[in-house]
Amino acid sequence: MPLPVVAIIGRPNVGKSTLFNRLVGKRLALVDDQPGVTRDRREGQATLLGLDFTIVDTAGFEDEDAATLPGRMRMQTQAAVEMADVALFMIDARAGITPLDEEIARWLRSADGTVVLVANKAEGRAGENGVLESLALGFGDPVQLSAEHGEGVADLFEALQPYIERDEEPEPEEEGEFDPETAVLKLAIVGRPNAGKSTLINRFLGEDRLITGPEAGITRDSIAVDWNWTAPDGRVRPVRLIDTAGMRKKARVQEKLEKLSVADALHAIDFAEVVVLLLDGTRGLELQDIKIADRVLQEGRALVIALNKWDIAEHASSLFNGVKGALDEGLAQARGVPLLTVSAATGKGLDVLMQAAFETREAWGRRVSTGQLNRWFDRALEANPPPAPGGKRIKMRYITQNKTRPPSFVLFGTRVDQLPESYKRYLINGLRKEFGFGAVPVRLNMRAPKNPFDHSK
Repeated sequence: MPLPVVAIIGRPNVGKSTLFNRLVGKRLALVDDQPGVTRDRREGQATLLGLDFTIVDTAGFEDEDAATLPGRMRMQTQAAVEMADVALFMIDARAGITPLDEEIARWLRSADGTVVLVANKAEGRAGENGVLESLALGFGDPVQLSAEHGEGVADLFEALQPYIERDEEPEPEEEGEFDPETAVLKLAIVGRPNAGKSTLINRFLGEDRLITGPEAGITRDSIAVDWNWTAPDGRVRPVRLIDTAGMRKKARVQEKLEKLSVADALHAIDFAEVVVLLLDGTRGLELQDIKIADRVLQEGRALVIALNKWDIAEHASSLFNGVKGALDEGLAQARGVPLLTVSAATGKGLDVLMQAAFETREAWGRRVSTGQLNRWFDRALEANPPPAPGGKRIKMRYITQNKTRPPSFVLFGTRVDQLPESYKRYLINGLRKEFGFGAVPVRLNMRAPKNPFDHSK
């Protein structure tokens, strides 16, 4: 489905090309102080805080005969408006409203289309009078911005969102196409020494690919092995298995070689998609396991925890419940991390482990449309309004997802930097539950509009 189209129109030299360049993220349109630089309409792919659309830069609208060059340029501008879903009518707030602005406004009111009024160069007091004058054009309150300095883009997003948001899943933003059905799953196996990591990979492969034994610390380098897993439904899924050195408590790591091995294991975590933390079911959960899990989550990787040697574990039921309770308490930032029982020696539970790994990666790479997000956001605010520290209200305006893998969101509003951690957790937990992110890491960043009068930074 084609992207929505937004056309920027206005008289010459109000900053249309500057805004165009900012929205497409590169200098495609020439910009100069002299008017009339842009002649043909120029299209580009724009992204504005999660909204994707086609942006059209047009020539300055001039009241000239159609046979002249300025007149032909005006005809191109009119054609751009007719094909657009939204027209951004830009004025120069510092120059105020001119007769040509009023002429364009009359034409736009007679046209059948959606118009958003934009007051450019509105930073500082010099643009205040122009903003007030623009109310007389009949398009409501203008979006105040500075295309040159990037101020006001959040307000522009809010103005455009109702007209151009799409609920379809956008294409992933990572380089290249990412198809979870065919993409190789990068799966790292980590844990304390002698938890059975190499034995687990050998069982997956069906051969003694890696050296194993009762001695701790046999594996030193992170070893990557490509493998195809045949799922219970018959699908063949490519996997890159990464075996890592056991990670002991930092105080016990004295030898230089072991330090290098642990550093290599941490490096493997950074480049994995899903990390399986393998626990020794005969020893239960130790503090070092919590530290490893926390490191995985801090790096933004998806985490699955597996209790190995389950075939010889004693008091299995109480052990499982004890480990689960300790994990929920020790990993409060990601309660509900999948906890599975396996036996690398017998192969029991390995298909369930792989299925959980693929499902966790799918949640880790999930993108939610801006429309869906903000409908949930409105309900979340209504159910539990944000607090007012010091009697000053925190106004949260909207939220958008700016990246995946791990899913990351940006919340816009005023005084959002004062939002308590408890309320951030409320929102993150709501995101997890509403959109099925489970226990994968979820990032929530706050962004407040810049105050042009604040020169303290």
